[in-house]
Order: sequence, then C-alpha cells, then structure tokens
Amino acid sequence: MDSHDFNPKGAENEHIEENKELNIWEALIPVVILMLLLAYNIFFADGAWLGEYSNQFILLLGGGVAAIVGFFNKVAIKTMVAEIYENLQSVFVPIMILFLVGALAGTWLISGVIPAMVYYGLQVLSPEIFLPASVVIAAIISIATGSSWTTSATVGIALVGIGSALGISGGMIAGAVISGAYFGDKMSPLSDTTNLAPAMAGTDLFTHIRYMALTTGPSIIITLIFFAILSTTIDTTGTTHLEGLLSTIDTTFHISPWLFAVPLIVIALILLKTKPLLALGVGVLSAVVFALIFQQPILHGISETNIGAIINSILTDTSIVTENEKLNELFSSGGMEGMLWTIFLIICAMVFGGIMDGIGALSRITKALLKLSSSIFGLFASTVVSCIGLNVVASDQYLAIVIPGKMFKKAYEDKGLAPENLSRTLEDSGTVTSVLVPWNTCGAYQSGVLGVSVADYFVYAIFNWLSPFMTLIFAAFRIKIKMLREAKAT
Repeated sequence: MDSHDFNPKGAENEHIEENKELNIWEALIPVVILMLLLAYNIFFADGAWLGEYSNQFILLLGGGVAAIVGFFNKVAIKTMVAEIYENLQSVFVPIMILFLVGALAGTWLISGVIPAMVYYGLQVLSPEIFLPASVVIAAIISIATGSSWTTSATVGIALVGIGSALGISGGMIAGAVISGAYFGDKMSPLSDTTNLAPAMAGTDLFTHIRYMALTTGPSIIITLIFFAILSTTIDTTGTTHLEGLLSTIDTTFHISPWLFAVPLIVIALILLKTKPLLALGVGVLSAVVFALIFQQPILHGISETNIGAIINSILTDTSIVTENEKLNELFSSGGMEGMLWTIFLIICAMVFGGIMDGIGALSRITKALLKLSSSIFGLFASTVVSCIGLNVVASDQYLAIVIPGKMFKKAYEDKGLAPENLSRTLEDSGTVTSVLVPWNTCGAYQSGVLGVSVADYFVYAIFNWLSPFMTLIFAAFRIKIKMLREAKAT
C-alpha cells in the first residue's frame, strides 16, 4: 500500500489516450492557463479569489479549457467523459479513506487516544530531538505498513499535536513526518508504488529496492542532518508551561496506556494486509468502545446522550474545551465534514486530469520531453520533468509513474541502460513529489489529515524535493548507473 492507499489493481495496464491531431502547443494551453490562474489565486488573492473553493473551481475551469482544445481537435465528448469516469473510479477508495480518517480523528479525540499520545509524547520527545525523531518514527511505521497515508493518519496526527504543544511550527513537523513517511513508502516492499515502478520498467521488486537505496540513502541522511540542525534553532518557550499542559490533559481526560491499544490494532491490521477501509473502520469502532469505557464525562460534555456525542464526533466539528487555549486548538476535529474540502479538490483534480488524458495532451507532452533526451543525462532529466509535470497536471501519483514508465522504457533500452535506472527515477521523482502539489491527491490528503497547508510544509519536506535532485546528480556524474550488459553479467 502506498500514499494513495490504494492503487487500483492493474494500474500498469492503464490505457493512455493518444491524439495525432494535437500538437504540443495546443496540449500546453490548458496547463499554462491552469498555472496562471492558480498563481494569481495563491499570490495575489490569498487563495480566496473565487471563495473558499477557489482552487477547485480553477481546476474545473482548466478542465473546461482542455475540453475546448479537445473539441477543436476532433476528440469526442464521450472519450473525455470516459476518462473522467475512469479517474473518478480510481479515487473512490481514497475518498472513502478520507471520510474514515475524518471519523478516526473525531473518535480518537473523544476516546482520549490523541490526548494520551500527546500526554506521553510530551514527556518523551523534547524539542532538541523532536524533528529528527519524527522523521525516524514516521519512517519506521511507513516501512512496516507500506503506506504514508496510514502513517499520517496514525502517528502523524499525534506528532503534529505533540510538536504544536511544544511550540514547534506546524510546517516543520509536517515536513518531518512527510519526509519519513515517504522514505518508508519508497523502501517498503508492501508499497504499491514500490511494486508498480519496477513492473513498468521491467525489473523485479528487490532489485529495484536495492538500486533505489543508492539515491534514497543519501537523501534521508541529509534530511536527518537538516532536522537535527534545525532543532537547535527552535525556541523552546513551548516547554515552559509543560507541567501545566500535562496537568490540564490529565484532568480533562482519563489518560491510560491502555488507550494505545487502538492505534496498535490499526497498525497490526495493516501489517496483516487487511483492507485499509476495514482497518480504519475497526480503528473508529474500537475508539468508540474506549470512549464509552474511559471518557464518559467528555461524552456528556458534547451531547446529552452517548450516541449523540459519538455521531457528532464522526460526522461534524468536535471541540473539547480546556483551561489552556493551545490545547483547545489541538483538541478539535472536523470529523467527516472536515474532509469535504479535500475531497472536492481531489474530484476536481481528477476531472481536469481525465480531460487532459482524454484529449491526448498527457501523451503529447511526455513524447515531446522524450524527443529532448539525446544524452543519458538528458533521458534521466526528461523522465524527472515528466514525472513531476504529470503530478502537477494529472494530479495523480500513479499516472506520474505509469505514463513516463510506458513512454521511456524503450528509450532506456536503446541507451543500453538497465531497467532499474528507470524504475528508480520513476520513484525518485514520481512517488515523492506528489505530496508537494496542493491539488494532487497526495498533497490534498496530507494537508487535510495533518491540518497543515502544502505551502507551509513544502520547504520542510526535505526528502521529497531532494530526491529528484539526487537522482539527477547520480546521472550527471554517472554514479552507480547500471548498464544492460552489467545487469546481464550479474
């Protein structure tokens, strides 16, 4: 399982529309207009040009422009609609997961699970080690589960809570969590993208993981060093009132180590390869049971009846009022309702990506990049640009692996390059950069779950933006670039 949690079966067999009538300049028209509108909304209108859902409307406008381009290039409306439908089908499970994550956040709050994590975490994780420790913790969970999504929905939420109570910037915390989570996502044999990339390139899973470790290792080491240095600059005033925070949490909730059974059950189910929807559903139900056992006063403070309080925490806003203002901000959840903005963003992004694929624009743009790759370094660079570009334009991590994988496979063979070069480059640039795009399914998910905007964590997601540079450095200096003759010899 991977960041999307959860790639539809057979993604490697996905059909990619081609259109010989469409030229590269026409293919770029919707992209340029989309980028201009998004830039205006972000930099000049503070993200509210068309209201709260401005980015969603802009993606639909971009899709409308793409449809007009397609109409003038003899693309049938039914073709575009079919691609939109296929895209929406592919995100049905992720959308259900988002709803469950919203329910999870609400029920884990009223059951005391999140407060318990914060309570014990504050006593163990000091500001001096918090950020690098967050990278390591997220990496371990992600390697074990194969999913950056599960990592964020469990330990990620808790780490943001603990770090916020310590007075650490939310962007720093989210960047550390995401860096660790995507390292684990890349290196875990349980991850969908880690299986998909070698399938597209024509190599085997463990050859791919071993070869990918060559670029991934330096990237995660640099990330850890960065966060270790950054930790020395953090203002530790957040620890001044630590005893007061602990006391307030202890008096508001019934804190017990038994509450950790809930996240441990979810992680165990994921390790046992239980379907994510089922695992998260069990996480919600077990939290409800623990809320009834441990947190009766909390339930009575939310609603007159236990069932009313539980339904409220699952569906809508829930706030636990304490004596500490910082904790009041922390102990609040939007439930399923709080995930609607993110879900609408994903749906609109899939509409835009579907039309772009339907009119043949994605294929045309990738082929144009392929023509620019005359040298070995140029081939690697074109692959990186293609993967990142598709994460921006198609808004989907899987398309950012599948389309370049199909388009560039023969080019790597023609250059005498072993297939693991392609599979590694697909992961170094396709998997990890998806979370850096606000309207990509991964970026929308992570910002929604962690409660930190992509703009706030972008700079601190060191591992994610460093990875494509690392793969280009290795290509430029011919470091560990395996040729086909070497692969056959071994």
